[in-house]
Amino acid sequence: MADQVQIRAVELSRAPSVTEQVFEHLYHQVIELDLPPGTRLSEVEVAKQLGVSRQPVRDAFYRLSQLGFLLIRPQRATVVTHISEKEVMQARFIRTALEMETVRAAAECLTDAQLDRLDALLEEQDAAIAAGDKVLFHSLDDSFHKQICDLSGHEFAWALIRDSKAHMDRVRYLSLSFGAQSALDDHKVIMTALREHDGDKAAGAMRVHLSRIKSIIGRIRESHGSFFANDER
Repeated sequence: MADQVQIRAVELSRAPSVTEQVFEHLYHQVIELDLPPGTRLSEVEVAKQLGVSRQPVRDAFYRLSQLGFLLIRPQRATVVTHISEKEVMQARFIRTALEMETVRAAAECLTDAQLDRLDALLEEQDAAIAAGDKVLFHSLDDSFHKQICDLSGHEFAWALIRDSKAHMDRVRYLSLSFGAQSALDDHKVIMTALREHDGDKAAGAMRVHLSRIKSIIGRIRESHGSFFANDER
């Protein structure tokens, strides 16, 4: 039998890597339209502004391009992509399929303490609306959906949902100026079904909630037409 290989011990850091921090920073800048569609980005300039080397910026650019947020063109400027209505609808389809199942599973297993934690998130969302804080509401909205996935026992689902919903996020963020209260009201309907441990009702409420983007996107397109790609119909 071969001798067992000895791996030298090392203290691993749990702190986010520089690349992860750069990615998260740029991700939120794109989602929150601080970097609107059509914005040209340079690895050199971004690295200089963030005080990092070019490699983590290059890696973050690649990850963002895989999500569909950046168009990387060799020897030319990298550009923030325009919103594709077709891809938004495809993302909605994937997200709805996954979240209907996670919320159905959650309805069958959530404890009173876990339900109370979700209710606390709704209270925070209500406070964010009252304060007019769109950034905070958007974060709490994601936390609500993520917690349902995690507490349902299907934590892996959120990683799939986060990647697929990227195309929806800019539209969702733009809609918060007029749609945050409707989103919260939908969350309350979902919570009622969860408290009743009614999986079918919870799944139906989630479908209604995520389907609202079909009507929202038309309104957003009217007010922010320059943000959208000219999809072939």
